[in-house]
Amino acid sequence: MGLWDKLTNEFIDVIEWTDDSQDTMVWRFPRYNNEIKYGAQLTVRESQTAIFVNEGSVADVFGPGMYELITENMPIMTTLNSWKHGFESPFKAEVYFVNTKNFIDLKWGTVNPIMLRDPEFGPLRLRAFGTYAIKISDPLDFIGEIMGTDGRFQVGEVSNQLRNIIITRFTDIIGQSKIPILDLASNYNELSKFLQEKIQPEFKEYGLDLTKFLVENISLPPKVEEVLDKRTSMGIVGDLNKYTQFQTAEAIEKAAQNPGGGASDGMGLGMGFAMANQMMNQHTQQQQQQSVQPTGNPATPPATPPPLPKPLEIYVAQDNQQTGPFDKKALKGLISSGALQKDTLVWQAGMEKWQEAATVTTVANLFGTTPPPLPPQ
Repeated sequence: MGLWDKLTNEFIDVIEWTDDSQDTMVWRFPRYNNEIKYGAQLTVRESQTAIFVNEGSVADVFGPGMYELITENMPIMTTLNSWKHGFESPFKAEVYFVNTKNFIDLKWGTVNPIMLRDPEFGPLRLRAFGTYAIKISDPLDFIGEIMGTDGRFQVGEVSNQLRNIIITRFTDIIGQSKIPILDLASNYNELSKFLQEKIQPEFKEYGLDLTKFLVENISLPPKVEEVLDKRTSMGIVGDLNKYTQFQTAEAIEKAAQNPGGGASDGMGLGMGFAMANQMMNQHTQQQQQQSVQPTGNPATPPATPPPLPKPLEIYVAQDNQQTGPFDKKALKGLISSGALQKDTLVWQAGMEKWQEAATVTTVANLFGTTPPPLPPQ
């Protein structure tokens, strides 16, 4: 270092931090044993906090703004160093700039599968991952609990510890919630908010605020997902015959995509066509069995006989009196004796009122089949 550089760098008169990174949480101003000039200019930008440390003890804290470093603006430093009124000498202090912005899109995820008991499928292993965002809410607690004397502290230095807290609490809460695995996807939003509330107090202990927590995916092992997919496919096709057709169609499609696959593929293709023909024949036979013959009788007789037809019951008005009920044979006798004429009032179940016998089909048909009375001798 030249003489001129030594003279110009003897005292620091401008203190500021223009953050050119995206993951620096705390940065210590490089003093290099130089003294800070009394009356130096301090610039604290938005989303920054400047902390002065004197001989290992936190002194004055400055929020966003521009300051002139004099005794009136540094009451704690003045007290700690017993500065008298009118003090204008350079002084030494460590200056830490704390980045209070949101650090977003931080990743969390399970390193190993989580074991839990599902009410429908029994014991299962789950994996989960998502994102979260944090910000420094209490710079003094953060420096005291996490940073220490590090000159530059970045997110990666604390993210592993935060991730461990998240996974531990996530595993505990998922196990206690007893939410069925098939219903977890519809509860991501509620689960994320609940987990954020539970994890927040532990982040507060480090001077951090958990501003966002998201569960993006909870997944099963690949083999379990394959079995679940098959079960879902069976539920979609409905019955075993349709499922067999579905499987056969898939086999035919795979064989068609690999026409030169060898003898085993050709054999599989032949078996697929044979199974398809067999199912088509079964389907045709089922349709024939369900069809109705030209005579109107079903091809397969019913297992039990149908109920017997109800006998004809007719009431007849005679001498302004209700008589009956009469069956078909009795009605023919009344017609033969002349007691039942075509204009005689009759009634049967389902009729609103009494009607003449000639207007009731079941009775009118009997007049043509009954011979007239014999002529007198």
